[in-house]
Amino acid sequence: MRTPWAVAVVLFAFMLLHQTDKLLLGPLATEIMNTFHIGEDLMGLASTAALLVGLFLYPMWGYLADRFARPALIALASFIWGATTWLSAVAPTYPLFLITRASTGIDDNAYPGLYSLISDYFGPALRSRIYGFLQMTGPVGYLMGVGLALGLKDLIGWRAIYLITGALGVLMAFVIWRTVREVPRGRSEPELAALAEVPAYRFNLAEVRALLRKSTFLFLVTQGFFGVFPWNVISFWFFRYLERERGYSNAQIFAVMASAVVMMSLGYLAGGAMGDWLFRRTLRGRLIVAMTGVLAGAVLLAITMSVPPSAFGAFWGMVILTAFAIPLAAPNVLATVFDISPPEIRSSAQALESFIEGSGASLAPFLTGLLAVRTSLHTAILTICVGAWLLCGVLFALAIASAPRDILALRAELRTRALQAVSPGGQPG
Repeated sequence: MRTPWAVAVVLFAFMLLHQTDKLLLGPLATEIMNTFHIGEDLMGLASTAALLVGLFLYPMWGYLADRFARPALIALASFIWGATTWLSAVAPTYPLFLITRASTGIDDNAYPGLYSLISDYFGPALRSRIYGFLQMTGPVGYLMGVGLALGLKDLIGWRAIYLITGALGVLMAFVIWRTVREVPRGRSEPELAALAEVPAYRFNLAEVRALLRKSTFLFLVTQGFFGVFPWNVISFWFFRYLERERGYSNAQIFAVMASAVVMMSLGYLAGGAMGDWLFRRTLRGRLIVAMTGVLAGAVLLAITMSVPPSAFGAFWGMVILTAFAIPLAAPNVLATVFDISPPEIRSSAQALESFIEGSGASLAPFLTGLLAVRTSLHTAILTICVGAWLLCGVLFALAIASAPRDILALRAELRTRALQAVSPGGQPG
């Protein structure tokens, strides 16, 4: 399968089912807590453990994806997802559940190879949009997780739900292995488009070091450290917040979460489309959209959380507005990382960015649980999310100033490579 959109659809299905499994832990938190007789702090630790395992394996997945066939690695990650989910489903005690749930993090961060592969199917003009399409799997997967939890937890129990999602992981491994094919790295770059054959550039540690000296990359990874806090906090704890502190019924919770997911999905698509549109007019365009998104998210969430529980309609409406703003930044950050990274290190570049993001985000559920025990989930969610987004707004402003220089530097490097490839004696790097 080499048609770009056909590949995108298969990888979208993989990400959607994987995110559903990964994000089920929050909607099933109360049932799991009751099974093992634990509190919010130990439940938060189970999520943090998986995030930490995934965090430390990010560099490995990025390096492997820059060295070896990316489709095979994605298929392997899908199989690991299925197997480790099965193990967590049958754990009889909390310590064993904690260990097996931590093992589910092994595959969680195999996405650098996936995004790198997609960048070689789709050129720069479409990247924010295609990444927005793929990143829709986060909120849609959460909605599917909420639906599974509400619909099946009382009927078959949380363990059987995980057995089902684990089976889907094994199935997707087979589908990816049979249908998705590798393509040359850098094939979609305009500077290399005229070449009859794209040179096989290999992973180069010197290029990674050069990337770490680019101001735009440093600003983006620093904001990423704080920027993923809110998503992890909301995805893990918001269901319980609506259930316990606002006292909403299952029907009300599902209405709020379903509408939020629809708006977040539209936000990913809109953020990608706006980023691509503004990028064609200014090289700062993608990051302008990203900064707008995080600042709007901070303001709107503060207003949302101030609405009293009795005013369900007003709260619901503010959740819808906030949900649209939250994802505007995500596709544009990823596209910008690839705008400044050579094709042969893009998996490693995204892995480095996500490693730094995850080093902060992995602590988010646990820290929120600790703060909630001492105050409330309302205070914990509001403090962590709004504070993180305001700081990200400042860091995006700094990245906006440096982005054009770093983007133009990469384009000049790719033009030099194209000239070397068509010149006598020209060699790939």
